[in-house]
Parts: sequence; C-alpha cells; structure tokens
Amino acid sequence: MAEDSLLVSRHRSPIGEIVTFYRDDILCHLDFTDCQPRWEKLLKRRFPKLSLIEVLVNSEMEQRLRAYFTKEKTAFDGIQMDTGGTGFQNQVWDALCKVPFGATETYSSMAEIIGKPKAIRAMAAANALNPISIIIPCHRIIGKDGSLTGYGGGLERKKALLKHERN
Repeated sequence: MAEDSLLVSRHRSPIGEIVTFYRDDILCHLDFTDCQPRWEKLLKRRFPKLSLIEVLVNSEMEQRLRAYFTKEKTAFDGIQMDTGGTGFQNQVWDALCKVPFGATETYSSMAEIIGKPKAIRAMAAANALNPISIIIPCHRIIGKDGSLTGYGGGLERKKALLKHERN
C-alpha cells in the first residue's frame, strides 16, 4: 500500500453514517460521511498524495461503535490511534480523552488542565482539528456559560452525543 493510501470503512450509527480511515491497521481519522469537505481537507493536509481504498466494514470498529452506542464506557479503550498532530494538539487531544463519559468541561477549564490557562483559543483550535471524533471526545467541551459551541459533525450531533452519554 502506498504511503498516503488509507483504508476506508463505513459504519451505521444512531447519529449518522460514520467513516473511519486506517493506515497500517491504525486508526488515523474518524468522521461522518456527510462532513466530507471537512475530512477531505484534514486528510489532504496530512496526506498530500491521499488515495482512499474502500473496504468492507472494519468489524472491530463496528463492535466498538455498537458498544459505545449501548453506553459501554470502555468501548474505545486500547484503540491504536495515529492523530498526526503537533505536540500541542496531541497534548489537548490526550487531555480530551481524560474527560469522563457523560461529563463535560469548558474550553477554559481544558486550557487550565493542560497547564496553559491563557491558551483558551489555541486549545479550542486544537479541539476543532481533532481527527478522531467521538473516540477523542471533543464533543464533551462546552462554552463557559454551558452553551454548545462548535462541533465538526454539527451541533445537533454534539447535543445527541452528550444526551446519549448522560442518560
């Protein structure tokens, strides 16, 4: 397989079709099929000679997504991921993974958690570039006033994910 070739698999979910991208059996992107302009832009930035190879459903991911949507809090534990981010982005994404299932944090509290309390905008920008939606739970980050702000998959999905995790 060429260096910039990714295997693509599609998965049904209660919040729309999910698309996953793998290189060497390692997850490097997860998004929604109807957000194609977003994921194409992010993937082409990371893989300039991008070529996609559609494959049958990845059964392990299918099982993990099904488990997540039946409220199994550990559904994504141990997944090998390659985010390809900068040091700062990876610091933010690692911190996002520590926000518990069903909980939320604010952009400002996350900036404090990563030890950069004045870097709220930079934290929010890294959050917005999260390449592995749901598994790296950027949907758990909300505005200081409790409002739902920004989500690559759309605010309705963010609302649905938060509701799913809380109920």
